[in-house]
Amino acid sequence: MSERITDPKAASWYEASARARLDGLLDAGSFREFIGPEQRRMSPHLPLFDLPRAFDDGMIVGAGRLDGKPVLAAAQEGRFMGGAFGEVHGAKLVGLLRAALVSTPAAVLILFDTGGVRLQEANAGETAIAEVMRAITEVRAAGVPVIGLIGGRAGAYGGGGLIAATCSRLAVSEGGRISVSGPEVIETNKGAEEFDSRDRALVWRTMGGKHRRLTGGADAFADDTVAAFRQAALALMARAPAFDLATLEAEQARLEERLARFGACRDGTEIWARLGVNDPAAVPGMTTAEFDALLANLGETTHDAR
Repeated sequence: MSERITDPKAASWYEASARARLDGLLDAGSFREFIGPEQRRMSPHLPLFDLPRAFDDGMIVGAGRLDGKPVLAAAQEGRFMGGAFGEVHGAKLVGLLRAALVSTPAAVLILFDTGGVRLQEANAGETAIAEVMRAITEVRAAGVPVIGLIGGRAGAYGGGGLIAATCSRLAVSEGGRISVSGPEVIETNKGAEEFDSRDRALVWRTMGGKHRRLTGGADAFADDTVAAFRQAALALMARAPAFDLATLEAEQARLEERLARFGACRDGTEIWARLGVNDPAAVPGMTTAEFDALLANLGETTHDAR
């Protein structure tokens, strides 16, 4: 029996591991990992809590090519501690971004899959978030776009959501979610009356990929395949905005307008209706093609307010 060959680009982004995503996203054989698992740069803190460690600390960083263009890429492994940021995890991403200032690649790609900061490494994790955000602004100021791709099991929560907001452009899929506070965190602090974390439909209407794309929190909506994210990354690299005062002032104005227009809405469907969606209840069940057609008809979903 011959060995079955699978195409990594056809794989589900949501189901794939971080390494499988990189394998299908970048040109075949082009990825060169920095600080790989053979170096065993593991968290020094997790043994204090009798927790297992990963040889790469759940963060894969390196250089490769995307359609022939040189890029730097980082991928979080959501299956290890929910992709949470710790000292080593964050330092690898900061180092990659600083390397971009020297090598000036066509783009830096960040494959988000994170629940935020590790509670066991809270101070180090929070510091890492701040350092990553500063590094992204420096890279963007140097003219290198930073493209975030979000479609994994853990989404982009907590500090990961903040980092995503500093990227030049974001692509998200149906499975992707972006938020600073997760559903369980909101419910714990405000009660189920404020936000019922068990209401999965509510979670996706509030934090899911379609909602973020409709409201400007993401710039592209991709099908749940590695190939679709590859195409989205290429398209977003080609239209990354300048990182200057004019861009920041325009984003601030859009945020103020969005708050004035939607601030009183209690559900995502109310926002979609105000955007001009004729049948808001149908949005969650739309295929990617149907959703793309909706975006084209609305005509006001291309903006940079996060």
